[in-house]
Amino acid sequence: MNKTGSDAKLYYGPAGSKATNELENTKDVTLNLDRGEADVTTRGNDGWKASIPGLKEASVEWEMVWDTDDAGFTAIKDAYFSGDPIALAVLDGENGSGLDADFSIMSFSRNEPLEDAMSVSVTAKPARSSRAPQWID
Repeated sequence: MNKTGSDAKLYYGPAGSKATNELENTKDVTLNLDRGEADVTTRGNDGWKASIPGLKEASVEWEMVWDTDDAGFTAIKDAYFSGDPIALAVLDGENGSGLDADFSIMSFSRNEPLEDAMSVSVTAKPARSSRAPQWID
């Protein structure tokens, strides 16, 4: 099934629990998924380098309109300034597929364009938590 970015959902909530509050004040959300790699090259590879997948890495990047009256904006801002984790679920739609984990807000950069609304660029990465990141289908 084809989907557009406007179908996707980003949810937030208290760390340690499933994120259930929709973060509606978002645009251009990007879920980055990567893996580290381990070199397993041997002489038996006939001159070819060989690798196996290592640890999974994730980050979520998005922009929000600077709106101090918005509860979601405030929750993300507070998580950044306190250093406390926040639950996020980055799904491809309501009850969809995506990553669910407790995240640390690593970047909270305010943008002040001359002819556009003030906004904030946010980057989040999985936090140390008793709730390991999981992929939901």
